[in-house]
Amino acid sequence: MSRSIADQSDAELGGPGSVLVRQREDHVRLDRLLQELAGTTGRAQEEVLTRIDRLVFSHAFAEESVLWPVVRRVLPDGEELTLRIEQEHQEVNELVSELETLGHDDPRRAQRLSRLVEVLDEDVRDEEDVLLPRLQERLDPHELRALGRRWDLVRRISPTRPHPTVSRRPPGHALSALPLTVIDRSRDVVDAAVRRAPAGLAPVGRAVSQGLAGLAGLVERAPLARRGDRPPTSR
Repeated sequence: MSRSIADQSDAELGGPGSVLVRQREDHVRLDRLLQELAGTTGRAQEEVLTRIDRLVFSHAFAEESVLWPVVRRVLPDGEELTLRIEQEHQEVNELVSELETLGHDDPRRAQRLSRLVEVLDEDVRDEEDVLLPRLQERLDPHELRALGRRWDLVRRISPTRPHPTVSRRPPGHALSALPLTVIDRSRDVVDAAVRRAPAGLAPVGRAVSQGLAGLAGLVERAPLARRGDRPPTSR
């Protein structure tokens, strides 16, 4: 039986820079953030959720762009394995999108937040215990490091926010990547400025951020952006 990548050394995973090492490092960061999230409320909860979002969505987009096509190519059951992960990614997108619309006193918020943490944990376990060890069996250390470089590059230029209607696979996934990345990362800059700005200027920044969100919605709803998904994750 394959060993979880959580139980292996960096050397066993292909050395520094291996995609397996990089994946595990992000998972460790996520675990710390989820621990920090527990027990938070109000503005503190929003701030931790924002940090989780920025980590999770770029990480997942890079997986879908770089890793899962390789898994489908080298594993006979790669289609089944990646589809399960894509369904988890889709649910995370939907939960975060809903949380962004719920007030702190909404009775649904606690349940949605609990489910988000549960799905993120499931996603990490499915990757570390099942999918990534299977990939490890098929690729040598050199290939794992080369894949790690590609994955890290894509992660650094990927969207950072939920986009539940966008396809998780080509062609929609690839065609929507550039415009959504530009919009998301522009919103990140604007929102960070709003948090530091004097109270009198904050409404202007929020209006700019909402305008960018509307632009992202147009990209998401474009027919080409929605092409490529299978029914379990298509919307």
